[in-house]
Amino acid sequence: MRVVLPMRAALAMLVAAAALTACGGGGGGGGGGLPLAMAPTPAASGDEPIVASSSVAGQCAAPRTGVDPDTGAAFPDQLGTLAAEKRWVRGWIDETYLWFDEVPTTLVAGDYATPITYFNVLKTPKLTAAGRAKDRFHFTQDTAAYRALSQNGVGVGYGAELAFLSASPPRDVRVAYTEPGSPAAQAAIVRGTRLIEIDGVDLVSGTDTATLNAGLAPAREGEAHNFKLRAPDGSERTLTLTAARITRTPVQNVKTIATASGPVGYLLFNDHLATAEAPLVAAVNQLKSAGIADLVIDMRYNGGGLLDIASELASMVSSGAATTGAVFERLQFNNKNPFNLAPSQATLPFHATSRGFSVPAGQALPRLGLSRVTVLAGPDTCSASESVVNGLRGIGVTVNLVGGTTCGKPYGFFPQDNCGTTYFAIQFQGVNQQGFGDYSDGFAPACVVADDFGHALGDPAEARLAAALALRSGGACPAPVSSNKEEMALRKAEAAGQPYLVRSPARESRLLARP
Repeated sequence: MRVVLPMRAALAMLVAAAALTACGGGGGGGGGGLPLAMAPTPAASGDEPIVASSSVAGQCAAPRTGVDPDTGAAFPDQLGTLAAEKRWVRGWIDETYLWFDEVPTTLVAGDYATPITYFNVLKTPKLTAAGRAKDRFHFTQDTAAYRALSQNGVGVGYGAELAFLSASPPRDVRVAYTEPGSPAAQAAIVRGTRLIEIDGVDLVSGTDTATLNAGLAPAREGEAHNFKLRAPDGSERTLTLTAARITRTPVQNVKTIATASGPVGYLLFNDHLATAEAPLVAAVNQLKSAGIADLVIDMRYNGGGLLDIASELASMVSSGAATTGAVFERLQFNNKNPFNLAPSQATLPFHATSRGFSVPAGQALPRLGLSRVTVLAGPDTCSASESVVNGLRGIGVTVNLVGGTTCGKPYGFFPQDNCGTTYFAIQFQGVNQQGFGDYSDGFAPACVVADDFGHALGDPAEARLAAALALRSGGACPAPVSSNKEEMALRKAEAAGQPYLVRSPARESRLLARP
C-alpha cells in the first residue's frame, strides 16, 4: 500500500494541474486537488436526532463475512442500510471528536450519498492562527488496506517514494528515496532521479493523465510500465518497471560520521510502523557501540504513525534519569471523556521496555543518554514525528531542527472500523511534560535549509545534514550560499508548508491502540 495510495493521490495532483491549465484556471503551489463534483447544499435545518453510535454499530449495507483478523472471531456486521451507517458516523463524531461542538448543525445525512462523504464534512470549519484549516486531517481508509500498512508496511508498487516539487506544468517529479530490494532499487534508480515520460507520455507537460495514472499507480503485481528517467548527473535512460509487493523499510542508512569533536550518529527514519521497533532498537545498539557523541535523526519524510514507537525512540535517545516518571505525551480529549479514561490512562510515558510490535515485549530498551539531538525536518515531518520533538523538549532535551517547518499536527486518533471502513476523526491533542502542544502551524527550524535532491540521504555533503554538522561544530547555522532558481522555488514551497510527498493520510498520523 505504500506506493498505491500515495502515487494515486500524487497523480491526482497532476490531473488537477492539467485540468486547471486546460481551463485557463489558476492555482499555485501544489496545483490543486482532485477535480471535484459539486458538493451538496446542506439543508437549512438540522438532521434527525443523533443516536448513540453503539446502537447502530455494525449495521452495514454490505456486511462482511468470515473472520476478523484483528479479533479471530466472526465479523460483527449485520445487514443494515447506508442510513444506519451514517447514523453511526454522526453518533461517533458527536461522542469522540475533539471539536464536536464546532461541527455545523445544518448538515443533513440525506444530502450525502455515502457514510464516507457524510463523514468528510462532519468537522470544524475553523482556522489556525496562520489561516490554515484547523482540521485538515479528517480521513477514512479501507480497513483491510489500513491494516496492511500499519501492521506490515506492505503494498504494491515499484518501491520509489516520489517528491512532487512542482505539480503544475512544467512539472518536476523526482525520487525522494527507494525501498531496499525493490524494483526501483534493483534498477539502480537513485534519489533525485526525475521522471520524464511514462509509457511514451510526457510527464512534464503532457495531458494524457489516464496513461500517466496507469503507470504511476499500478493496480496489481506483475503490471509493467515504461519510464524515461533523468539521473542527477543529467544522463537519461528508458527502462521497464514491474510492480511487486513492497515491504517498507522504515529505518535505513544507519551510520556513524567522523568529526573533529567525535563520532556523530545518523539514521533515516521514514515511518512509525510496528515493524520499525526492531530496526530502531538495532540502530540504537549499533550507534551506542560506536560511542557517538551526537545524533542526527532524519525524519524529513516521516509522516508519523504509532505513538508508542515515537515514545520508544525518544526514550532511547535520552536517559533513564531524564525519562523515568516523565510524561512523553498527555492526551487531552473533549469534555465528554469519550473513552472513559482515568488521567493515568490518558498519559503516555517514555517507554522503558519494548511494546512487542516487532521485538518481544518487555525487553529493556537501549539508551544513548543524549541531552541534545538534531532532527532533519520539513513539511512532510508530521504527527508522531513531531511528538518525538515535543516529547524530548518537554524533559529538557535540546532538539535542533534543520530544514523546513514541520506540518503542524499535535492531534491524534483511535482508528475505528465500522462496516469495513476505518474512520480517523481527531479525538485528542497531545501535550508534553510541560503541558505544551500548541504547534498546529508546525515547528520552525533553527536552520532553514532547502531539501537537497542532488545528494544521497546520509551523505555528509547533503545540504541539510551538512548544515546539522556545521551547527553542531560551530553553534550557528551555516551562511546560506547563493541560491539558484530551483532552490529558491523549493524554499518558497517549504515556507508555505507545501509537502513534497503525496501519500496515504494513514502515514501522516498519531495513532494509538484503543485503551
